[in-house]
Amino acid sequence: MFHAIGVIRTPFTEATGMPIQASVPGGTPGRIELLPTFVDGLQDLDGFSHLILLYHLDRTAPVQLVVTPFLDDRLHGVFATRAPARPNPIGLSTVRLRSIRDNVIEIADVDVLDGTPLLDIKPYVPAFDDRLDPRIGWYADRLDRLGNARSDRRFG
Repeated sequence: MFHAIGVIRTPFTEATGMPIQASVPGGTPGRIELLPTFVDGLQDLDGFSHLILLYHLDRTAPVQLVVTPFLDDRLHGVFATRAPARPNPIGLSTVRLRSIRDNVIEIADVDVLDGTPLLDIKPYVPAFDDRLDPRIGWYADRLDRLGNARSDRRFG
C-alpha cells in the first residue's frame, strides 16, 4: 500500500491544455508541499538540479489496455505509451529543482495537475538514469509533435 508524502501544486486545474511531458512546459513553475513528517528526508536534496517525482494519477480515466496516445492517431498498447489510463495509475516526471524551504520544494518544468498526491521523490542522476543508444519505438516518428502537444479529455 502506498501513502502520499505530500501534494504537488501547479497552475493546471484541469488536464485539457496541460503539457503532456515535463520536458515541454518551458519552465512552468510548481511546488511540492511535503508533509512535515517527511522533512528530514530532504537533507542534501538541494545538491541536485533535477528530481524524479512519482505520483498518483488520481483523476485519470479508467484503465485502457489499448490507447491512442497524445502524439499519435494510431492505437498502441498502454505499456508502449506514457498514457495515464494505466492498471496502476502512477505518474513519473523529471522536474527542475529551484529551492527548498522547510517542507516546500519549489520546482519548474511541471506537467502535473494541481493537488496531485506525491508518492516519492528521487534525485535525477544522469549516470543512473540516462541510457546510451536507446530505441524509442513508435515515438521515433512522432517526437516532432512534442513541442505543440497538449493534453485533452481522452484520459479523464
